[in-house]
Amino acid sequence: MDHSAHHTSPTHDHATREGHHGHSDHAVPDGGHGGASWAMAAKATLHCLTGCAIGEILGMVIGTALMWGNVPTMVLAITLAFVFGYSFTLFAVRRAGLDLKTAIKVALAADTVSIAVMELVDNGIIALTPGAMDAHLSDGLFWSALLGGFGVAFLITTPVNKWMIGRGKGHAVVHVYH
Repeated sequence: MDHSAHHTSPTHDHATREGHHGHSDHAVPDGGHGGASWAMAAKATLHCLTGCAIGEILGMVIGTALMWGNVPTMVLAITLAFVFGYSFTLFAVRRAGLDLKTAIKVALAADTVSIAVMELVDNGIIALTPGAMDAHLSDGLFWSALLGGFGVAFLITTPVNKWMIGRGKGHAVVHVYH
């Protein structure tokens, strides 16, 4: 009896579920032993960064237009970063056929840590950059601090996402719906 065709274990089953659609960036690269590819992690982080950037920039524009101070503007920007970050995943899994309640649970599970790390790093860099908090939208300092913060946040969040995906958490929960 040839057992090579039935070489499955719980870890291999997990890897199969993660990459069952044949997408090379969804496959677990180390044979299902808890790893995740850097490409998969970068893609998840870029997905998160896109939603965060849209929400954060929109919040800054609204707060500035309403002549709010730094704290309420930052609170609005961070809130909108979470809203847009979650919405990208929410819309994707709704298109895949999930009901709204399940889609919300998947989006929260997929994105909360990633968005939180990204926002903490990005806003921390803005807060620590001399003059950035008082810079106007028309100032180069504002945009360089914001974009630099997003760049550093991407570099820090990607390994976090890689670690989480490798353990079946974060964006790994979304992959079964693609």
